[in-house]
Amino acid sequence: MTPVSAKTVTDALHWRYATKKFDPTRKIPRETWAALEEALVLAPSSYGIQPWKFVVVQDPATRERLSAASWGQRQPLDCSHFVVFAVRKHFGVRDLERFIERVAEVRSVKRESLKGYSDVIAGHVDRARGSGTLDGWLSRQVYIALGQYMAAAALLGVDTCPMEGLEPQKYDEILGLAAQGYTTLCAGAAGYRAPDDKYAAQPKVRFKESEVLIHV
Repeated sequence: MTPVSAKTVTDALHWRYATKKFDPTRKIPRETWAALEEALVLAPSSYGIQPWKFVVVQDPATRERLSAASWGQRQPLDCSHFVVFAVRKHFGVRDLERFIERVAEVRSVKRESLKGYSDVIAGHVDRARGSGTLDGWLSRQVYIALGQYMAAAALLGVDTCPMEGLEPQKYDEILGLAAQGYTTLCAGAAGYRAPDDKYAAQPKVRFKESEVLIHV
């Protein structure tokens, strides 16, 4: 692999912003979108457990309902691709076993050889459940995927808007997520900014590096 330049990365991150108004006439090319879907699939998570589902919503009628469940915001309607980020509810033994079986399959090893690894994860999950922190821990994994999705999009010249301004229960009902054992956390609209989106030209506001970076 040939690494991109440091300037390419920083330029892309300076260019991106939470796009409020998308151009509904512009669509993400198929190859570009395939790369963004792969960025979601390849997102890192603690132990690699991947406690998520990414629902790519293209159906116009469904998008209308999701817009209504997003306090009337238009991003679900006007963006090229709309992704709902959902987290696994009640993560348990069956979920862990499914993951360990996948590890054995991909790495061509016997399931028995992964017992130590499986026990470590099971212990962490049990402790988190006992302390009431399991849901928060799993949710943080999903936000890692959101971050990777947005960074990859910026490098590809695709605009995004992360959205928490929505009603998770209504999203779950519309998409049938509860029946699958998942619940909505947030969404990520992707596409291309409208020429008249006033937020595109606003300077990016960040604290100074000296205030947020600590070198030890």
